[in-house]
Amino acid sequence: MTAPDRFPIVHSGAAAARAEEPTTVTLAKAACRKLALGRRGQLPPLARIEAGLCLAEAVDALDFPAGSVVSGFWPIRDEIDPRPLMDALRVRGHPLCLPAIVGGDLVFRRLTRESELVRAGFGTVEPPADAEELVPDCMLVPLAAFDGRGARIGYGRGYYDRAIAAIGTRRGAPPMTVGIAFSVQQVDEVPEEAHDRRLQRVLTEAGFIDITENG
Repeated sequence: MTAPDRFPIVHSGAAAARAEEPTTVTLAKAACRKLALGRRGQLPPLARIEAGLCLAEAVDALDFPAGSVVSGFWPIRDEIDPRPLMDALRVRGHPLCLPAIVGGDLVFRRLTRESELVRAGFGTVEPPADAEELVPDCMLVPLAAFDGRGARIGYGRGYYDRAIAAIGTRRGAPPMTVGIAFSVQQVDEVPEEAHDRRLQRVLTEAGFIDITENG
């Protein structure tokens, strides 16, 4: 992780209070995140392992274009494990990459079976800085909560929302996005803000949801 370009602005007095005061949507997102992560945290270890294997069994349902570059993620905390699915995609000929945080945003570095991963922030790992950077065509997206419309809550830092928007601007079309989660992380409705990017698909151990068809 690189250092920020400049020191953060320090507010004082009433201005600081206004700058730090959470909005109604922010509070609603926090409550939704807490609910979904609480459910996730109660899952027993064996159920977690089986769920990750179920993802790999559904690889054909994703129907990614042949040879498309796929970004995965390394699971942290008690996230569902996407690595069996990623390996199934590798076997089918998809180049893989993992996200790395550089300058406050995500870049995606090639992942191979020979990659020597290095420790990164938030308890995850990433390919080293000299690994080839790729632009994913398809993205496996981690999340805290999701709903049936494809709305998603992450961990509050907006990395994936910015990355999806940047790739879309660069290529003229957004990457294909698939939220990866346990089914217990689904909620009735996720609060949204203007910068949030909805998922096109969601894959859980309970099955595959194509939001584009449902919408």
